[in-house]
Amino acid sequence: MKVLKFGGTSVANAQNILLVEKIVKKESSENRVVVVVSALSGVTDGLISAAESASAKNENYSETIKTLEEKHLEFVKNLLPITEQSSWLSFVKKNFNDIEDICNGIYVLGEFTPRIKDKITAYGEFLSSNIIAAKLKSDGLDCVWLDSRNYIKTNSNFTDAKVDFEKTNANFQNYFKENKQQVTLAPGFIASDVDGNITTLGRGGSDYTASIIAAAVNAKELQIWTDVSGMMTADPRLVSNAKIIHKISYQEAMELSHFGAKVIYPPTIQPIMDKNIDLWIKNTFAADDFGTLISHTKTENDNNVAVGISNLSKVALLTLEGSGMIGIPGVSAKLFQCLSQEKINVILITQSSSEHSITVAINESDVEKAEKALNYAFEDDLKLHKIDPVKVEKSLAIIALVGENMKSR
Repeated sequence: MKVLKFGGTSVANAQNILLVEKIVKKESSENRVVVVVSALSGVTDGLISAAESASAKNENYSETIKTLEEKHLEFVKNLLPITEQSSWLSFVKKNFNDIEDICNGIYVLGEFTPRIKDKITAYGEFLSSNIIAAKLKSDGLDCVWLDSRNYIKTNSNFTDAKVDFEKTNANFQNYFKENKQQVTLAPGFIASDVDGNITTLGRGGSDYTASIIAAAVNAKELQIWTDVSGMMTADPRLVSNAKIIHKISYQEAMELSHFGAKVIYPPTIQPIMDKNIDLWIKNTFAADDFGTLISHTKTENDNNVAVGISNLSKVALLTLEGSGMIGIPGVSAKLFQCLSQEKINVILITQSSSEHSITVAINESDVEKAEKALNYAFEDDLKLHKIDPVKVEKSLAIIALVGENMKSR
């Protein structure tokens, strides 16, 4: 079995779906395949925008919903044969009536909670996957739609839920023992908690869905189909001579991703890395291109010091320093616990050998919250002049030189 994931640009319109279908037909002629799809391009952001407008008492949310509905109605008309369109047009209208009802509630309450955010954003993948499954079935493929929400079980940390792998793996293994269709099509990004509430898997959630399924069924390989022909040695928008990396190790790919390479997100790699499943990054619009193979093996040229350079912009540095830190245990633990309680992600850590200072890099958007929290946490030390007020440096970027051989240089 193989797992194929297609992102928003790959399923942006009916013309692109024909390319997706061609790839699925080719792969399913030799293997059973699971196809995971994202929402149509721009839909998730549109749904969030509508809900945010409603919560701000801006009546324009109705127009945003209408635009998204028209996009899906047009998608059905361009994709499915006329004889099948009526029921699917009704399906789209019913779901957008539900979306409007939710936004009406948000408008009245003036409140847009993470739980409601998951409920409303889930419609993007739910709609696209159902319509694409209908297209594959109408063209004669042995295809069934699978509702990921019933199989991927998570905690109730809405908008960034953590997966219960024991339950999730058992669910998928039992499903595929009993169901033998050649093509199983599932929505990415969405899941549910133990009470059946809809949850989502955070940034890169559709890739993560595909990885979860691949690991659960011990797939032969996972393919991520996108609009680029693989991971590159640098961001091609910034570096004119950036080249495709044909082969790269899991660890190198995770490092590049952590420091800004957006082709794949680090959580995607973990489930398949544990099962030693190969991951391919391929281009839907240039399907014959080699792409990038991510696996346990080393890079294609073991003599290379680095395989790529990645960058992360809009970064800030927070520095905590003072003579009262030297030789005092627990200062670093207190700092990280404080940031953790504020749900602030630490990107980079550096500490002086004298223990006189410790510096962390965080997203610039979290600076004010972090500075306030740290100054409060170390208030007593500040009053006694054991520690200086937190030093903040903004408008920075992290440049990372990544490669397995960097550790020996």
